[in-house]
Amino acid sequence: MIKIDFTKEDVDALDYERYNYPHPKVQRKLEALWLKSRGLPHHEIARLTNISPNTLRAYLRQYQTGGIDALKQFNYVPKQSELMAHRTTIEDYLAANPPASLNEAVEKIYELTGVRRSKTRVREFIKKIGIEYGKRSPQTNART
Repeated sequence: MIKIDFTKEDVDALDYERYNYPHPKVQRKLEALWLKSRGLPHHEIARLTNISPNTLRAYLRQYQTGGIDALKQFNYVPKQSELMAHRTTIEDYLAANPPASLNEAVEKIYELTGVRRSKTRVREFIKKIGIEYGKRSPQTNART
């Protein structure tokens, strides 16, 4: 068990920040440390905050090395879609050849990139890059 002696100022800061810090993941870190300052055992803190014991130990080490400011650092970077590496190719092709359906978009993207994604992921991707499917140009819809 990691032993930490908390100052009165740190306990007060943890008590305030655990509810008032703007990011919920940082709030969870602060809550875990506040519970530790109240003398709860590690297994109980992990249960109450819904984190693993390893995560709790990481939070405690963060606090030991950098104090409350270290706990407030949040370095999460969301994973970027593999399709974004092919954005220009996909965007150029689909802009020139709008797919009639989502299924067609899935297949065309696979043909162009070799990357297969679910319909949900393809829908999100083409929405993000601003391509519409199911709509044909006015020339193809016009009757002759």
